[in-house]
Amino acid sequence: MQRRHLLALAPAALLGSALPRAALAQEFPTRPIRWIVPYLAGTAPDNTVRIVAEAMSVALKQPVVVDNKGGVAGNLGAQLAAKAAPDGYTWVYSASPMATNMRMYRKPGFDALKDFTHIGRIAISDLLVVVHTDSGITSVKDLMERARKAPGKLTWASGGIGSPAHMGGELLMSTAGVDALHVPYKGASESANAVMGRQVDYALTISSVSMPHITGGKMLPLAVSGPQRNPRLPNVPTLAEAGLAVTLVSFGGLSVPAGTPAPIVRRLAETLDAVLAQPEVRRRLEANGGIVAPASSEAYTEALRTEIALTEKMMKLARLDAQ
Repeated sequence: MQRRHLLALAPAALLGSALPRAALAQEFPTRPIRWIVPYLAGTAPDNTVRIVAEAMSVALKQPVVVDNKGGVAGNLGAQLAAKAAPDGYTWVYSASPMATNMRMYRKPGFDALKDFTHIGRIAISDLLVVVHTDSGITSVKDLMERARKAPGKLTWASGGIGSPAHMGGELLMSTAGVDALHVPYKGASESANAVMGRQVDYALTISSVSMPHITGGKMLPLAVSGPQRNPRLPNVPTLAEAGLAVTLVSFGGLSVPAGTPAPIVRRLAETLDAVLAQPEVRRRLEANGGIVAPASSEAYTEALRTEIALTEKMMKLARLDAQ
């Protein structure tokens, strides 16, 4: 009798131990969520997060509050998120610069692969090679020929030392075998303004920043850096089509502090996938200049790992040392 009684209790005990974990995902969230954006309000990452946060708030039935913590090339916001309680109530917009900064800085204050659980990718964005509409340059070939005729004389802008645009520009010149003078600005918007103000000959900017100026007729795109043509610029070739074997994209996604319970991680991943499948969310994100490109936790983590390795390669080309 005693043995039968113990056997009868065993399944119930196992079920009881599983209930708290299952209940954790079912009950989560019970209060507002903080989504840290390591960039200033009004930037492309901020705009992306606000679109997704609005939809996630509805899906999770709790406010998702965007908290802009710009500074130190995104390191400040990442540091705050890495130190937050791993309870699912603090998120961070992780992006390719989070990986880049692992090599650009000797002490970034976090480890992109160890301090976070990466929920999934949200979108990718092309980099564009752009010139002033009245520059007389109409193709990448024209641009490279000018650079070859006057080594080190042409000037080009990026959104700052170590930014995806800077790294991409160095790779572009190395591949083409040309030399031009890099002029770093404090952000992608400023680098675009430098082109329109004729302060530089060309720039690499993310598509979301350049698109309004392109549609306004003030800026001419010569090529996109992604593996395919941008749907909003169907007549603009990729760098590969223009004869340069360079493919670069900027990307961003959702991450939480390492140690966040697995049931909550799964709940967030499922919710993010559902939100990104909504036609209106996709429309708004793509109108913002991105290309919706969901990826699993594993695939997104691998993309960040690959970006770290690519940064090492491009830093060598640019002869950059960690800061």
